[in-house]
Amino acid sequence: MKTSNNGINMLKKLEGCVKIGNIHIIYDDQTGRPININKTLPKGATIGYGHLIKSDEDFRNGISETKATELLRIDIATLEKVVKNNISVPLKQNQFDALVFLAYNIGAKNFTNSTVVKYINNPNFRSPIYPNLELAWKAWNRSQGKTSKGLINRRNQEWNLYKNGKY
Repeated sequence: MKTSNNGINMLKKLEGCVKIGNIHIIYDDQTGRPININKTLPKGATIGYGHLIKSDEDFRNGISETKATELLRIDIATLEKVVKNNISVPLKQNQFDALVFLAYNIGAKNFTNSTVVKYINNPNFRSPIYPNLELAWKAWNRSQGKTSKGLINRRNQEWNLYKNGKY
């Protein structure tokens, strides 16, 4: 399975981007604010749709929409494998897409060890903290130790996609 085109379009909306005209520019992943490209890029420097810039990448001149989409597809390919390697039950396309979105946002290690994966793989699983899959999913709503309205909204949209197929 691969993330659907509908999934790619939804993930673009969930991730957001920062542009000047039609050019994607470098921004801070936490704040969404543009970064001064004349200084050393800080940790969390991002471009396109959530692509964390690596030390050997130079995007100071910005990138096109085509390049931003290409980077997104490259980045999610890793998470598609993580979902495939950790989910042992058949999934519908919308469920796969939603799980890729969650993994993309919380990271491969967090996803792999999550209660979400345990609930999906084992219908008899019970968590003492999260009584069901929905609450386990929506618990990933914190950034830098604080509950985030943006993450609450994102988890609700992902859950709606997973449960109801609403892109």
